Amino acid sequence: MRTTVRRHLGKVVAGAAVAVAATAAMIAITLPGTAGAEGTGGGSAGRTAAAAQDGAAQDGAAQDGAAQDGAGQQDGAAAVAPGVVEQAPAEGERGTGRDPLTDDEIARVERIALNRQLLDASRDVDGDRGPQHLGVDLAEPEADEVDDPSAPRRAEVTFYDYEDDTLVTRTVNLDTGKVEATDSGRGVQPPLSRAENTEAAALLIADPLGAGLRADYRDATGKKLTSPEQLQLSSMVYRAVPGAQPAAFDRCGIHRCARLLLKVKNGPWIDTRSLVIDLSTRKVAALTR
Repeated sequence: MRTTVRRHLGKVVAGAAVAVAATAAMIAITLPGTAGAEGTGGGSAGRTAAAAQDGAAQDGAAQDGAAQDGAGQQDGAAAVAPGVVEQAPAEGERGTGRDPLTDDEIARVERIALNRQLLDASRDVDGDRGPQHLGVDLAEPEADEVDDPSAPRRAEVTFYDYEDDTLVTRTVNLDTGKVEATDSGRGVQPPLSRAENTEAAALLIADPLGAGLRADYRDATGKKLTSPEQLQLSSMVYRAVPGAQPAAFDRCGIHRCARLLLKVKNGPWIDTRSLVIDLSTRKVAALTR
């Protein structure tokens, strides 16, 4: 694994970029005229006296202007009221129409959607009782409700059941508090949740094929990699491509499989794209090339 990582994109894929800013100060210097440059001392003295008078006049004008500016600033300060920071209004328990779901609504529909039967019969990504929660979205209105301002608000709650690799979507009516529809199917693989990314990283770190990842992390930080919390995690769902992977991954797409994109926190990327984690079987394997 370590040789593969180094050969593909290098041990560390990208480093830190350093930006340097420089500030230049420009100083304008006016040199006085040389005595006698115009031919006689008297002519030069006359011009010097005239210049002094002009300078005195300009200085006086500048002082008057500064006084006026000071008065204007005082008047402006008196006219501007002190700023007031207003707190954001409290989020209501229920939204209306096509408003985004409120936190209260999300919590409520999750409780309604997860009934006792689904809780007892399914397993999450860790193997614990209950399905893996993936997300809650505002449901689209029915065709005959599109222009109806009083149409009920509905939410779609999505779960993944690792017991039988089934995606379960339950539609909850927010007005009645009842589940109006339940859809389930296999082979549908939405993006992985944060909990699934964390579990995939934990499996990879603990697996023998994670030796290269652990070594690259130590090289980048000088520390031992023991937990997904030491990494910045993102992922892609992996689907089987005939002839492009070991037989262990032939069911990816039916199984929930992930390829991880890993980055050291405040550090470089580490290339693990040649590895696939099957969350359904909890196995790790390397893609063939």
